[in-house]
Amino acid sequence: MQFVFETFLEQLSESVDETDFRDAMARAAAAFDLVKFAYLCLPPRAPGKPRLISNYPPRWTAHYLSNHYHAIDPVIARAQGGQCPFLWGLHYSRTGLSDFEQKLFDEAAAFGIRCGFTIPILDKRGNVAAMSFAADGLNPALLRVTERYQEAFRFMATCFHICVRRKLSADRVVNGVQLTPREYECLEWAAQGKSARDIASIVGIRRRTAAFHLENARKKLGLRTRMQAVAQFSAARTGLG
Repeated sequence: MQFVFETFLEQLSESVDETDFRDAMARAAAAFDLVKFAYLCLPPRAPGKPRLISNYPPRWTAHYLSNHYHAIDPVIARAQGGQCPFLWGLHYSRTGLSDFEQKLFDEAAAFGIRCGFTIPILDKRGNVAAMSFAADGLNPALLRVTERYQEAFRFMATCFHICVRRKLSADRVVNGVQLTPREYECLEWAAQGKSARDIASIVGIRRRTAAFHLENARKKLGLRTRMQAVAQFSAARTGLG
């Protein structure tokens, strides 16, 4: 168990694109005999597009996204409404479905996605996401995870979401200035009162490197001091800038 988690966290820290993130989660899930997973993060604003990282069949994910199924998917609707992990499919949550929802489930079943276990994710920015592990039937591996490792998988899903948000987010613009992922991350921690030394320890880089990224961000924003950069970042984040 510990080896799986350590390897997973290490892969997340080294991931730079969606393929890396997909492989990291797929490998961790496979250690628990889970074959299919899907991470879906809803757009914070309309008409944004959801982010989907998954090893579901590509034909199904393309069909799902092109038809905007995230807007009618009852699994996603339930994930938006609460924070407790839940089982779905087969005889779980199938009563009272609309014709469109039933059609979605039937189409997913054709790709071997008949039931699953979903973990809702709501972060401090108000972003909503869901991590689902699916199967063709309610197999022992799925039940074992829900009964024994539910909290562990909640932790993994949260770590995955945070790393994806920080490394892949396109929303790293502060007052019209595009920051790099590391510059944005360092400013984000600095806005929480962390020093360059603290940030270095948290992020896993040298103190000098953390200071370098903070200085670059300051220069890009055209400000004289790091405190001004942090204040402008905080104002932009709260919509006051």
